[in-house]
Amino acid sequence: MGSGNEAFWFAILLGAALKGTIVLGAAGLVAWALGRRSAAARHLVWTAAAAALLALPFLSVALPALPVPAAAAILPGAIGVLFHAEGATAAEQTAAPPPPDGAPRRTQPAAWRPDGRLWLLLIWAAGATAAMAQMLLAGVGLWRLRRAARSFPDPEQCRGLARSLGISHEVTVLETGRGGMPMTCGFWRPVILMPAEAAEWTADRRTVVLLHELAHVRRGDAATHLLVRTVLSLYWWNPLAWIAWRQFVKERERAADDVVLNAGEPATEYAGHLLEVARSLQSQPATAWAAVAMARRSQLEGRLLAILDSRVNRQSPRRAAVVVAALLAIALVAPFAAMQAQSQAVAPEADATLRAAASQKNHEMLEHAAAAYENLKKYDVAQQLLEAALAIRGDVSGQNSPAYAAGLLQLADLAHKRNKPAEAANFYAKAVALGDTPEAPDALIFLGTQALGQRNGARARDYFERALAVAPAGPQAGRAKTWLAWLAQIEGDASQAELFYLQALAMNPPETPNAALTMELYATLLRQQSRPGEAESYEVRAAPIRKAHAAELSPRRADTTPALKAGRTAEGEVVAPVLLEKVEPAYTDEARWAKLAGQMRVYVEIGADGRAYNMRIVQGLGLGLEEAAIEAISQWRFQPGTRDGIPVAVHATVEVHWRLM
Repeated sequence: MGSGNEAFWFAILLGAALKGTIVLGAAGLVAWALGRRSAAARHLVWTAAAAALLALPFLSVALPALPVPAAAAILPGAIGVLFHAEGATAAEQTAAPPPPDGAPRRTQPAAWRPDGRLWLLLIWAAGATAAMAQMLLAGVGLWRLRRAARSFPDPEQCRGLARSLGISHEVTVLETGRGGMPMTCGFWRPVILMPAEAAEWTADRRTVVLLHELAHVRRGDAATHLLVRTVLSLYWWNPLAWIAWRQFVKERERAADDVVLNAGEPATEYAGHLLEVARSLQSQPATAWAAVAMARRSQLEGRLLAILDSRVNRQSPRRAAVVVAALLAIALVAPFAAMQAQSQAVAPEADATLRAAASQKNHEMLEHAAAAYENLKKYDVAQQLLEAALAIRGDVSGQNSPAYAAGLLQLADLAHKRNKPAEAANFYAKAVALGDTPEAPDALIFLGTQALGQRNGARARDYFERALAVAPAGPQAGRAKTWLAWLAQIEGDASQAELFYLQALAMNPPETPNAALTMELYATLLRQQSRPGEAESYEVRAAPIRKAHAAELSPRRADTTPALKAGRTAEGEVVAPVLLEKVEPAYTDEARWAKLAGQMRVYVEIGADGRAYNMRIVQGLGLGLEEAAIEAISQWRFQPGTRDGIPVAVHATVEVHWRLM
């Protein structure tokens, strides 16, 4: 299973699981509310719920997504134009221990291991397959039973009873071997199977048994039995599905009993015949999954009490009501099936791109679309597209190819951008295990910094030196040299560290974040050597680079009208925006390792749509904390400020407190 397909089906099945649980709960409440109505009415509720459950996964795929905004959008927030955020981390944060097999391999592909999502899919599929197989075996058993059966000795009795119940078509009655429970089976043309003992019964007993089975035929119970069994097979893991199944069977048999009683059979005599049939005969386990048996001993007591209770409502809706109820339930559940969390919904155009790219085996189409969604910060959609692109790369070029490694690197880059280091490291490690391709240096540098966090200097050095071997010059070499310098610094080799820092400064293009990082780390070394003047000069040079880069990351307002100040103005009262949803900024590894803490101030403009724009750093700290703050604040959601009740852009300040715990 390709990773793109895995993510797609996991999302569909997880959505169906959650929504199906809600549908079953709602059906239970409705059935409980109909406690004084007829058993047929309650059976209709469970049948309609089963139809809705069966349609849920298909509707979720076929219908366009209906995004649901976050619930936090309706919650109250703090009033004011000075907002606070806090980035906190442990001063010493230990990552997962490194693999025990020494230095990373350079040519052997990483072993594939199914993740948790795939295991859940496999377990679900295994259970559903086993249940479906049991249904199939039951169907085969019924087919063999019907082939071996003989014609019922008195077909005219059945015809007369069928006419009395309003059944116009011919109903076939067959006689099976001894000991079997009377049952009805067949989807289009139901067949009644009677045991050989029926020839020895009294005429009254044969009459009530045939009436009961004909009631199942008139109600279409054989078809609804297969429908609900199919749903139970798909939702086998859900306890509510088993509860619903038991309630469905109970109400079905009581509804058939009501048909018999409405036909004029005395309740006490019918109860006696039912008890004797249940006592002397038993249903066959091999066919129970595919046929409607007359009596289950586990439910017999409740049925007998209902039969003998003259106050019970015994109204029976027409067979067409089942179809109408099922269609109505599907129609009602359709908008519910289309609901998706806004951050997880796949846009219709993305879905169309997925289908087109899969048919053409064109991974580039998906990767271009993923880049567009990434720019819109729709990262879940971007990841689904990249996972599908990776599956195509694997199908076309093989999973040990450089092309497949390039696809892994794109997924790793996205995970890194989303601040998911463990997921990024997993993809990066798989990519570099396929060889040191020209695209590998960034991955090697990332894995090297992860090894630094794990305090594995030897592994980190190996990664950085591999990166230098692939890219001996340019920005990537500058980054590798910077981290080799930091490694030498924490190992106490100040002279080697300074040499590497100076080499990195020569390799890094000026006025770039890489150059700023090198200068900031070099400044920490200079301060350790009691050279504060030189350290400050590098910090002063790095600060405007950080601020400029952070400003580039900030979204821009489409309108050019000046942002207003909250409070009373010449144009009227400007009501301050309200913070509704906040994401705390995350410490960068560099800042944590350097034990950098302090306060940062960020200017923001809160647009009329409740988003932060035109952010710029007023007071920064360095080591990537500016970029981390901008990334977090860009995800905040506000109730926009207003003037005369009309949303307007309002400027504000965010104070970010970075502290080590």
